[in-house]
Order: sequence, then structure tokens, then C-alpha cells
Amino acid sequence: MSTLTSSSSIDEIIASYADNASYEEDGSVTKARAFVTACRLLLLKLPKSASVGGGDRGGGHEMELEPRLIKEELAAAQQWVALNASTASDGSTRHTTSYSDFTNFRD
Repeated sequence: MSTLTSSSSIDEIIASYADNASYEEDGSVTKARAFVTACRLLLLKLPKSASVGGGDRGGGHEMELEPRLIKEELAAAQQWVALNASTASDGSTRHTTSYSDFTNFRD
């Protein structure tokens, strides 16, 4: 899985969006982060409607894109990453609770 960049084609971005959409089912923070990137690039690069695939051989299809839906998917993936990432990017542990429970702590 390669990282998407500003020079990635629309087809590459759409493929990454589809390939990484199962991040929650797979329990993969890496896939969720790739999905977030694909969402961001879709919002930047795609017009409201686009023709996908086919070329002169046919077989392509036109799809209508609703930016609001992509934004919702982006927000959901970002929230999922925040709740499920167990380590920060520097490798240190990040705790997701706001308190420590010392109920069973003994001297």
C-alpha cells in the first residue's frame, strides 16, 4: 500500500478509498489513516460528478459525488483513529482515558 500524494491519479485515490474502507472491520489504524488521506484528496480533486473507468472501450460509469458524505466519512474515520490508535507517531504510548484508576493499587 503506497501513500497517496498530490500527484496521485483520481483512479488511485478512488482505489485507496475502496481498499481502505474496511478499516473498522479489519481493526486497522493504518488503513483508517489511509482512508482519511483518500477522503481529503477526493474532496480536493474531484468535481461534483465524474466519469470513472472505461475509456474508449466503454464499461465505465458516471458517479455523483456528494462532498458532505465524504466529509462525514472523513470525520468518522478521524474519530475512529483517535479512539483506536494505541501509539503516537513517535512510538510513545498514548492513553485514551482522562483519568487513572488506582482502586486496586497496593503499597
